[in-house]
Amino acid sequence: MHALEQPRPPFPPFDGESAAQKVRMAEDAWNTRDPHRVSLAYTPASLWRNRSEFLTGREAIVRFLTHKWNRELDYRLVKELWAYQGNRIAVRFAYEWHDDSGNWFRSYGNENWEFDDSGLMRRRIASINDTPISEKDRKYFWPIGRRPDNHPGLSELGL
Repeated sequence: MHALEQPRPPFPPFDGESAAQKVRMAEDAWNTRDPHRVSLAYTPASLWRNRSEFLTGREAIVRFLTHKWNRELDYRLVKELWAYQGNRIAVRFAYEWHDDSGNWFRSYGNENWEFDDSGLMRRRIASINDTPISEKDRKYFWPIGRRPDNHPGLSELGL
C-alpha cells in the first residue's frame, strides 16, 4: 500500500456504530474545506458522480473540491447516516453556503458510498439540489471547521 493509501478505519463490514463514525469522519473532513485532506479518504482510482459530473481519481477530486470551495463560500455541512450494509453506506446531508454576491443557499442531498477492505471509499454517488435561502433562515452558525458535538443534526433541525 502506497503512503497516501493509509488504511482508514473503521473497516467494512459496517455496523450501526462504525457506519455512523464513518459518516461523522467524512463530515469533519469536508468541513475543513481542505481538498487534499479530503481526497485521502478515497482510493487513488475512486469513481464519483457528483450531480451531473463524473470524476475518477484523487487528482480530479482535488480539482473538483478546490473549485467547489472557491465558489461555495462559508461552507458548513451536516451529514447523517441513512442506511448501511456490508461495505456500503447511504448518507443524507445538507450544507449552507453563499456565493460571491452574498446570496445564501442550502444544498440538500443523498450519497451512496462503497468502500474497499482498507476503509477507503472507492465509489461515491451524490445527488444534490440547491435551494436559495435568506440569511435569516440559516441554521448553521458554528465557526468554520468541525461542527460542535452539541450542535443539532439534520433530524433535530427538521431538515
